Amino acid sequence: MGCSGCRIRFNFGKALSKASLLLTMLLISTYFIYCLTALSDSIPRALFAQRALDYGILEDRRRVLDELRPSPRLLLAGAPASPPPGGAQDSGIPVSNTFGTKKFPQAIIIGVKKGGTRALLEFLRIHPDVRAVGAEPHFFDRFYEKGLDWYRELMPRTLEGQITMEKTPSYFVTKEAPGRVCAMNCQTKLIVVVRDPVTRALSDYTQTLSKNPGLPSFQSLALKNASSGLIDTAWNAVRIGLYAKHLENWLQHFPLSHFLFVSGERLVSDPAGEMGRVQDFLGLKRVISDKHFYFNQTKGFPCLKKPEGSSRPRCLGKSKGRPHPHIPPEVLQRLREFYRPFNHHFYQMSGRDFGWD
Repeated sequence: MGCSGCRIRFNFGKALSKASLLLTMLLISTYFIYCLTALSDSIPRALFAQRALDYGILEDRRRVLDELRPSPRLLLAGAPASPPPGGAQDSGIPVSNTFGTKKFPQAIIIGVKKGGTRALLEFLRIHPDVRAVGAEPHFFDRFYEKGLDWYRELMPRTLEGQITMEKTPSYFVTKEAPGRVCAMNCQTKLIVVVRDPVTRALSDYTQTLSKNPGLPSFQSLALKNASSGLIDTAWNAVRIGLYAKHLENWLQHFPLSHFLFVSGERLVSDPAGEMGRVQDFLGLKRVISDKHFYFNQTKGFPCLKKPEGSSRPRCLGKSKGRPHPHIPPEVLQRLREFYRPFNHHFYQMSGRDFGWD
């Protein structure tokens, strides 16, 4: 009887142990299934989050590179029609770009019309540390009443170490422009691209003639009276070439050290050399060099060598290098005589002999 009771207790204990073991295994199995389910759910999310992060980093890098990449604009040639101030700027920056900050320009190309300002701006835009407005803002001569905040919004965003620039050649001959620029920042660096005033006047006339074929002859506009040979300084094409007069106005607000006078002729004959001077003046590393240029014999001016991945070089188009109409030699000679004293005065003021005589 005792032994029979022992066997019963033993069997009951054995059954209880088996039940406990089964329950333990069931709990362990349930836990494992739960873990595997949670793990399978979390892995794709983690991977997706990591991929999203990677893509975000790549997108950031792409945008930064877009900012540093020079705009694929035509050089030394007429650029496509510029958008009006306040609109989208063709400055090479993506419309959605939000990197960097908008600042007032630290340097402005203030003149002169038909001197080579477009060529200079496009050459400068090769430099990764230069960000420039593609269109001419005309803020200090036409849109000043819109205010400085409006002007700053036209500027491209810049990163640390980059400089902001714009160019509007009519500033140089606008009486109010020097005081207005100084009111913004009297430390602004000013670049003036000048060219033989006789050649400049011819180029100016040729451009106007292309838009208005009914324009009177060059000689009838340049001379007050054909018999007297007096030059009409009221004609804008003649007036712009009085560089010394316009510079006097600017020197009332800025010291000479704030100016760099660039030769339009040397931008054609030695673009790398002239661009070296510009980069030094702006405090930039000399990045733009001979390797960027080649001389186009057909057009008669330098072009940028084709960038990697492009099928053709970047060159100025039809609006630059137009053939000038024939002008009687005596009219040109009279103009040269008229400009000579003004040229010599300008050489003395600027400290550079441009050799136009």
